[in-house]
Amino acid sequence: MHIRELAKRTGVSPKTIRYYEEIGVLPAPKRAPNGYRIYDEHDVERLRLVVGARRLNLSLDEIKEIIALRERGEAPCRVLLDRLKEKADEIADRIRELQHLERELRTLYDLGQTFPTDDIEGKQCICHLVSEKA
Repeated sequence: MHIRELAKRTGVSPKTIRYYEEIGVLPAPKRAPNGYRIYDEHDVERLRLVVGARRLNLSLDEIKEIIALRERGEAPCRVLLDRLKEKADEIADRIRELQHLERELRTLYDLGQTFPTDDIEGKQCICHLVSEKA
């Protein structure tokens, strides 16, 4: 199949497919005598793995590592599981950080309600408190 068919079957644009090939996430495809890229079902499966991994926020380097293991005939499952756990832990940390930020914003908002809102110099209003947080 040609690149347009691969793109249609995977939902990845031809431009992105070429980029993945250029940076080594996908290997260079076979070429027809006219120079057109030729793909097969193995390429569809590989690109679907890339798409799924990207959707789960794995980096392109992490994906390259997983694909390289598979290409060497090694099961990448343990590495992938480890990366999924790392990503879940990162998200949990970020959620905690965002919850802390939300509490801080709401506290400042409530406090800011007690200050005047017409202080042009910003010395006796919420602007002063926000500046102090910098």
